Amino acid sequence: MSNIKLKYGKSDFSFHYAEDRFSVLENVNAASEQALSDVEIGAELDQPIDSQPLEEIISPNETVLVVVSDATRQTGSATVVNLLVRRLIQLGVAPYDLRIIFATGIHRKVTPVEKENLLTSFITQRIKILDHNARDTAQHVSFGMTTRGTPIELNRALTEHDHIILTGAVGFHYFAGFTGGRKSICPGLASERTIAATHLLALDFEQGGKRRAGVGAGRLDGNLVHEECERIAAEIAPSFLINTVTNERGGIMRVYCGDWRAAHRRACAEYADEHVARINGKRSVVIVSCGGTPYDVNLIQAHKALEMGALACAEGGEIVLLAECAEGFGRDDFLKWFDAKDSNELGARLRESYEVTGQTAWALMTKTERFRVHLVSNLNDEDVRRMNMFPARTLDEAMQRVDSTAAGYVMPRGAALMPFVREGENTDV
Repeated sequence: MSNIKLKYGKSDFSFHYAEDRFSVLENVNAASEQALSDVEIGAELDQPIDSQPLEEIISPNETVLVVVSDATRQTGSATVVNLLVRRLIQLGVAPYDLRIIFATGIHRKVTPVEKENLLTSFITQRIKILDHNARDTAQHVSFGMTTRGTPIELNRALTEHDHIILTGAVGFHYFAGFTGGRKSICPGLASERTIAATHLLALDFEQGGKRRAGVGAGRLDGNLVHEECERIAAEIAPSFLINTVTNERGGIMRVYCGDWRAAHRRACAEYADEHVARINGKRSVVIVSCGGTPYDVNLIQAHKALEMGALACAEGGEIVLLAECAEGFGRDDFLKWFDAKDSNELGARLRESYEVTGQTAWALMTKTERFRVHLVSNLNDEDVRRMNMFPARTLDEAMQRVDSTAAGYVMPRGAALMPFVREGENTDV
């Protein structure tokens, strides 16, 4: 018997398993690699991708806005922002001409404690920090509309500085393809109206409200959501980008700097090469951990791990999702969407009255229709059942309901690894 610890919130569950029954899907190289040092990160800043170095972009006395992800992401921002701020000051940017803004999209506001964790007290005590509110129209500036009719409404601060520098982390995203890059601006600093319009492109209502062709994890080319977000970000023309890839402890393993499009593209390509798990076939049982905090802070975030788990599960199989959901669903109105009898009815509702959280509910519902999903969480049992999932408080409790003879996969980092069935294989093993 083998044993593996699966993260759950700030704790973990131990899972004992027979190796002839379960296979662990993980990035085997990540565990042995050392996180980059400050010197190594600084060296990457000195050799940007398809861009001049910061020294040739930023002039003394210019103003700079640094865009940072919120607490639902692990990006290594404390290290990146500290190194960046020190370098900008060395280049002649006065601390009072330097600001940081959190790209929260429609997420809740970043708390004071989270700001210190994400930036360190050294930064929070010296640099002005701005909070984005997607619902506050006074914060937004209109840039007209895209050719697809998407309203371009972005945070005013993006127009009030000489330079915009994007930071963040690259990972899989279940309909935008990848995180990072343009997402720091759209949806990160967009209005609720703009966010809804771009996310709406993930669904094809001409095909009955199904997922649009080309939209999905690991896809950029032909992905209308990505393309529209990138088109909107181009209105700002960011001066520089710093995107990272982090390990499960939040250590920075890779840094991509330079042109906001080119550096992000390379980051996505290399991330995909390292984070795709090629499997011979799908299996009847998949145990997937989100990876603990912050990835399972709420159900909306945890769904991203479920998306990846579904790629490894045979039709009609069972998925055990470990997601503490310390902050509940992520939106108070999330449960209302489960009044729909099935995903087809919900898709029709979204066509008439689209909301971003409704699409997440739709995506969740399509999985509970295909698989038996056991949710290990702190959520109310009745709420879990309302979402057509089976509630449990521990991994052992959930496993007691799972076929004890079926073969399965274990995914310790949920959304950080994408299962991919080898060509010609798509059978239960």
